[in-house]
This record gives sequence, C-alpha cells and structure tokens, in this order.
Amino acid sequence: MPLETPARIVRTLVGRGYNAEREAVTLIAGSDDPGRTLARVVEAAPDDALRITADHVREVLASAPAADPSGTEPTPPAAADAANAADADPAASAASDPSVSAATSHDNAAHTDQSAPAEAQGTPGGRNVDPALRSLEIANDMTGQSTGTGEYDDFVKVFRDRYEKLSKLLRGRVNHRPAKAISNMSGGEDAELIGLVDDVRSTKSGHWIIDLEDTTGTFPCLVMKDKDIAGYVDELLMDECIAVQGTLSGDAGILFVDSMHFPDVPRSHRSNTADRDVQAALISDVHVGSQEFMADAWNRFADWLHTEEAARIEYLLIAGDMVEGVGVYPNQDEELDVIDIYEQYEAFSEHLKSVPGDLEIVMIPGNHDAVRLAEPQPGFDDELRDIMSAHDARITSNPSMVTLEGVNVLMYHGVSLDEVIAELPADKASYDEPHKAMYQLLKKRHVAPQFGGHTRLAPEELDYLVMEDVPDIFHTGHVHKLGWGKYHNVLAVNSGCWQAQTDFQKSVNIDPDAGYAPIVDLDTLNMTVRKFS
Repeated sequence: MPLETPARIVRTLVGRGYNAEREAVTLIAGSDDPGRTLARVVEAAPDDALRITADHVREVLASAPAADPSGTEPTPPAAADAANAADADPAASAASDPSVSAATSHDNAAHTDQSAPAEAQGTPGGRNVDPALRSLEIANDMTGQSTGTGEYDDFVKVFRDRYEKLSKLLRGRVNHRPAKAISNMSGGEDAELIGLVDDVRSTKSGHWIIDLEDTTGTFPCLVMKDKDIAGYVDELLMDECIAVQGTLSGDAGILFVDSMHFPDVPRSHRSNTADRDVQAALISDVHVGSQEFMADAWNRFADWLHTEEAARIEYLLIAGDMVEGVGVYPNQDEELDVIDIYEQYEAFSEHLKSVPGDLEIVMIPGNHDAVRLAEPQPGFDDELRDIMSAHDARITSNPSMVTLEGVNVLMYHGVSLDEVIAELPADKASYDEPHKAMYQLLKKRHVAPQFGGHTRLAPEELDYLVMEDVPDIFHTGHVHKLGWGKYHNVLAVNSGCWQAQTDFQKSVNIDPDAGYAPIVDLDTLNMTVRKFS
C-alpha cells in the first residue's frame, strides 16, 4: 500500500464504518508505514467501536511486531481489504490530480486589496500541524440560556437591554438627555437624544419626522430634506439605535436635527491578527439533502483540503444551513433528495468526514436547520450533535463570536440580510453585493435590528444580537451570494453556498454563487477565493 495521505486514511475508515479522532489520523499518517498501520488499526478495532481513537492507534503502534528478515509481513485478510479499498478509492486518489484543486479568483470591485490566489499544486499530504499552537474560544453562545416565554415583560427586557448596550456606544459622542427631560425644556434650546427608532414618516413638504424612544418616553425629531444628513434617513430601520443633535422648535414640541450618529465601527478600529501563518476557510449553506446539493464540488473541496497547498488551513467555519431541511418553503418536498431530516444530517456528517481530521470546525445553525427559527438560534440539540460528531466539531448558537488565535470572527447565518436588502436603497444593500448589506449591520452594531418584520426574533432577557465588541471578520451566508469587502478595517464575507439553483430560487430570481470557499489569512486578514464547481 503506498504512503497514506490523511484523505485516504479518513476515506478508508469511513468505508469501514468508523469515524476517527484528529489525533488518531495524525498518528497513522506519521507512522513509518501508514498503510500497514491503518490496516492493523482496522483489524484491531473493538467490534462495538464507532470511532477510532488515538489510544487505539497507540496500542497498535506499541504492539507492532519486529520486521521480518525477508522484508515482508503477513497481513490479516480484513486489513488487506481495508488497504485495497484505500488504493482503489478514486475519490481519494483524486487528491493528487491537479485538476481537482484548480482554483479561480472571484473579482470583487468593492474590495481591491485582496491578494490573488496562487495556482493550485494539487500535491497530496503536506498537513503537518501542531494543535498546541492553536487557540479557539467561543463567546455569546446562548445555547441552553433561553429565558423567553413570549410574555410582555420579555419584550420589555430585550429592548431595554438593546438600548442600554447600544446607547453606551453613543454616549461618548453626544450629551444625552432623556426624552422626558427634553419635553420639559424651553423652545430654542439645544438638545441631544439617544433612542430607538420608533417611527419614520415624511411630511407634505418632503421632510422627515423620526420618533425616537428611550426608557423615559418618545420624542419627535425633524430632519429637513435639504440637510446633508437627509440621506441617512433612507438607511434607517425600525428599532435600531441612533443619536441626534439639534435645536428645539419655538414651542419645544419637536427637535430640528442638525447631526445624526450611528453606533458604528470606529474609523480608528485596528483589526487583530494571528501571530503565525495560519488560515481559516469560511463556508455556509451546504444544503445536504437537496437534489441540487453539489456533492462533486464538495468532494473536490474536501480533497483539496488534504493537499500541501491547503496545509495552512487549520480552521473551518460553517455559517449555517448544513442541510436542506423539510417544509422550509412551498413544495420543497419535490426538490429533496433525502426526505427525512435526521437522514439529511447523517448524510451531512458523512460529507464532513471527508475533510481533514485535524481541522478545527465550528458550526452555527441557519434557517433550514432543525432548530427554532427565531433568532438568536441555540446550537443543535444533543440528538443532532451525536449525528454530527465527525471531527468533534464545535457547535454554537447563531450568532456567536469565535476567536481564532486572537482574531474575532462574528458568525451569523444572515436571515436579516433579506430584510436589509428589501428596506434599503439598492446602492446601500443588494443581493449582488451582499457585503454592503453587512456594512449596514456593522454600522448599526446589530445583526437583526428590525423587530416584527420578516426576520423572526425571540424576546430574551438579553439581546444576544447586539455587536457589543467589534469583530475583525464578519462571516454570513443565507443569501447564496458571494461577496466580500472591508468596512472600517472589518473584513465582511458572505460565503456563497454549495447548492445549485433550485426551482424555488428560479421563481424568486436567485442566481446562487455555488461551490466557492473563501480562505482568510489570519495573520494579515487578506483573502483568496477558491472555486470548486
């Protein structure tokens, strides 16, 4: 049996019905004769074992017989079958085919400083990672923390928490006075107010009235149509938090606005970077179970991850919609390849096994996944976690802040992008440039500001959707479009999908960007995009 690559090791074990720990695959690949070690491991595995552990491999290595003087050694029949299966696996051997890892860059006019991808070499092996150098932390995981019951008090709590968190970001820019206090001021006085947008309406003259609400009441604010800030009104969403400065009218009944402020990412923001040359792959919307799931593209991606060229990729972040789900949209059952939801997750787990076992994987749910639709979405339940146990993936809620070696990555599936794109002008947010819609969320410092719209939001004691800390990378999916750019030094990436156009998508004019994998250098935050479709 030839020198084993991790890809062949994983595929051989999968073919024999086993999952494997990362360290187990690494130990097999690093042994003197990986093929023979793999064969012995399969032969020696306990009958009831579902996973090959590092301890299993160590026992086999420790009990290896002395070399036969003839240079040969008898191999048990079952072990020989395993070795032959690996040699005969065309998908595994494809890792050495240069055409498998051929990559193309994706031009993005909105962000021109991205480095161009190098030509793929397609050489097998090459993954020699040291897990001790890694660090991965997850913050803001609300799994198991849900307190919402749907009572009126829950809504009050979540909006109060939203206001408190976002108003703190604005208090350094304005001298806030409560709405109730402003209502008692005299006409002609200067006033500054921080509030949630309760209503936006136009006057007969084309001016704008914005009702802002804080914890003491609501106050009307007038934006004149000839003011420079009038353009900001088009960007406003209900329930977002803003600050205004201006002068009270003669009867003190309205505030004439001179300036408007958003919580925003400070222009002085400087992103964190890793201390070593390491990369993360950002993907989303795999949609296993759909007839349009692009299994061939996924296999090319997985095989490429085993090559020397991809050796620096140590993290894989998946931003939701692992499976197609059931009953998500009208007549979806006619487009399903796998009808049972649990079988969809089993199929996804099998596909996940094909990526290198030494990757650190983080997954959040999306609107097609079998969790509650209302955001924030808790991570998958124990039954689904058991199914998706490949490579010990980290499962967290949607959204979550994931810190990779000091680099803060905000993972959010992105359902609210539909609402942002529908509500805002096309030059501010569109499906063709989804990263611009993400800029709006960064500006508002909230991943889903508008309550009561198309985005289902759950009232909790805390508002987990506020961006209290500025991310270094903002990663979303959902809209099945590829786009990226930098906003105040934050890299915003919408990573496309792994599903070809469905009949439903045709009916709503969605032309997906499928089979792409954005790769981010964590030490520079430069990005390349690989195409596998």
